[in-house]
Amino acid sequence: MTDFEIRRFRFNLDEIQVQSELEPKIKNWPVVYTISDSARIYIGESTSAVKRLGQHKKNPAKSQLEVAQVILHERFNISATKDLEARLINYFHGDNKYKVQNEAPGLRDAAYYDKSNYSLIFEQIFDQLRSQGMFTRTLKEIENENLFKFSPFKALNDDQAVAIEGILESIFNPERGSTGNEIVVQGGPGTGKTIVAIYLMKLLMDIASRGGEEDLDTDSFFFEFFTQELSEKLSSWKIAIVIPQQALRATIQNAFKNITGLSSKMVLTPWEVASSESDFDLLIVDEVHRLKMRANMNTAQLNGKFRDNNIAIFGADDNKYTQLDWIRAKSKNRIFLLDAEQSVMPQDLPADVVSKVVSDSISDHNHFKLLTQMRVKGGEEYIAFVSELLANSSSPGLRSFQDYDLRLFNDIREFQAAIAERENQFRLSRMVAGYAWDWKSRNDETGQVKDIEIDGLSLVWNRARKDWVSSEGSPDEVGSIHTVQGYDLNYCGVIIGRDLQFDPLDQKIIFSREDYRDTKGKENNVKLGYFPTDEDLLVYVKQIYRVLLTRGIRGTYIYVVDPELRKYFAKFIQSA
Repeated sequence: MTDFEIRRFRFNLDEIQVQSELEPKIKNWPVVYTISDSARIYIGESTSAVKRLGQHKKNPAKSQLEVAQVILHERFNISATKDLEARLINYFHGDNKYKVQNEAPGLRDAAYYDKSNYSLIFEQIFDQLRSQGMFTRTLKEIENENLFKFSPFKALNDDQAVAIEGILESIFNPERGSTGNEIVVQGGPGTGKTIVAIYLMKLLMDIASRGGEEDLDTDSFFFEFFTQELSEKLSSWKIAIVIPQQALRATIQNAFKNITGLSSKMVLTPWEVASSESDFDLLIVDEVHRLKMRANMNTAQLNGKFRDNNIAIFGADDNKYTQLDWIRAKSKNRIFLLDAEQSVMPQDLPADVVSKVVSDSISDHNHFKLLTQMRVKGGEEYIAFVSELLANSSSPGLRSFQDYDLRLFNDIREFQAAIAERENQFRLSRMVAGYAWDWKSRNDETGQVKDIEIDGLSLVWNRARKDWVSSEGSPDEVGSIHTVQGYDLNYCGVIIGRDLQFDPLDQKIIFSREDYRDTKGKENNVKLGYFPTDEDLLVYVKQIYRVLLTRGIRGTYIYVVDPELRKYFAKFIQSA
């Protein structure tokens, strides 16, 4: 199934008619098409390309595009063309040669007959379009780009589509009146929580700017929300997305600069929400569990700002107020995306607070669960295994996972070389570690200071604090939890430091406070009278490693410093 044809012609009504007479399939057959100029592109699918192209020509936003291309195949069907359309939109956006003009009204990642063969045809179509100069990168290169990974043009799985439809129905429900909404989307690592947040931002902005326009695809999943009434309502709304983590926030801001209808100014810190002069109609908060409660902040300035925000919002300062309280006070509607097991510091929202957020949303019928694993090729089985391994509850015997490369290394140099080999092969392969070594190179400008010493091998912590994963020196450095949470890697090499050890007498994983070097991560919270015990910190450190061990798409390589813990892991993970 390889014979396809791409017909290229000038985008005007006369030429559209001429082409439809030369090739009847342009009138009545499932096809995929593009219309573009040197800087912009729109991708679509239809069973009548001549009709859709004519509609687009009458749309002022698209009428100035210059060239049309119709992709034809004898065995195209509607399921196949919708799938190919979704893939082309995503890859054109990730390549960033063109500004993609598409809205996000609901692309679905649906299964259909013979899908694997149509995937091969997509690769062939891609190669031909690239040979024409329409793509500047290969498929693999595009897939490694942040613009691709954090794209609002992802085809949604069923969990995500149900969540987004439920969210739209809830926030637009007239019966809510002035009471507003608090909605929770809950999911484990790799279930696409951040994608839901970005998709929603794009979808809401598209509805605001495009309500009821004639050439919107009526088969799109969220077409019913593209009404004039909702467009007028949303056009006056103040909407933002809140990203607590600095590294991920910078990446999302850069992505938003290249998405039509979105702006980096829409991506905020909790501090910026609190100090905003006006309230928000809707806040979408990613990684809610990483919001902070009152504690000793990183700087005296932030301590003062916490106090000032409390006074400005609530009229008085009180240690009970958290960043969650700021967000609730400053917004009418809120969408919270969270995974309580990815809370990694005592300053993060307490578990009981997060649990109440979830339970309240369930009571209000505003709770949505993401279950489908979208990152790790080892699937939910691997995610569950990581949790079991760290909880000392793994089933006996070596474990393996289909299509997933999981290895335990006994030599740190072999571990480093293996990750370097995967970087050469796939790119986006990085070493990460628990915070078990001091960050001595923090202010080093010479590049000579090293942080991590293991069996004579010297390594350095991440030099970039924002978007480290994509920074120039990252393949030779070691990232921490603060630089990789929320990111995908092709291969993740995880160094488990001596902050986690194994007690052979009690046969359990234990925490070493002496070897845990994140001072903020183990600091006493005098303001709230909270003094974390070793058992408290063991929970956080295990959750840090759970996050690190679930970053790798294709595989995870592990080196364990503590010999006894390495022996324990060797019972369940194949040695390299």
